Amino acid sequence: MTAWRDVERAEPEFAQRVRALFDAHKHKTIATLRADGAPRISGIEAVFENGELKFGSMPNARKGADLHRDPRFALHSATVDPVEGSEAQWPGEAKISGRAVAARPVTGGSDGDRFHADIAAVVHTHLNEEGTMLVVEWWTPTTGLQRMERE
Repeated sequence: MTAWRDVERAEPEFAQRVRALFDAHKHKTIATLRADGAPRISGIEAVFENGELKFGSMPNARKGADLHRDPRFALHSATVDPVEGSEAQWPGEAKISGRAVAARPVTGGSDGDRFHADIAAVVHTHLNEEGTMLVVEWWTPTTGLQRMERE
């Protein structure tokens, strides 16, 4: 299992940038898989707490049912547009994918479902310092941090 603390230990500066993007806005977007295999996109709140990435689902929500059936997810930070003329200042966007692990037994109570992330990949997409190239940096537990630039 790979927790957020593992990302922080392996690549502290990268993890700090990714976390700042997730912490900048309350609402994120999560992708789960429906029973028929089609993707489902839902709004969600997520927090970094005690070295873990945690998120939840309201009682009887479809995204919670999706995650109990197939734990694969992709979580996306809020997206903001670059400011024209100041593109190099754009902080970018971040994504975390992996498997949702139930944080406690499902009771069907009003608290809903709680999960923590078993992280498979973390991505930060942004522009280079000149604002002329797209930079994609990604980290996985097996390959570590990698970087690619493209026009």
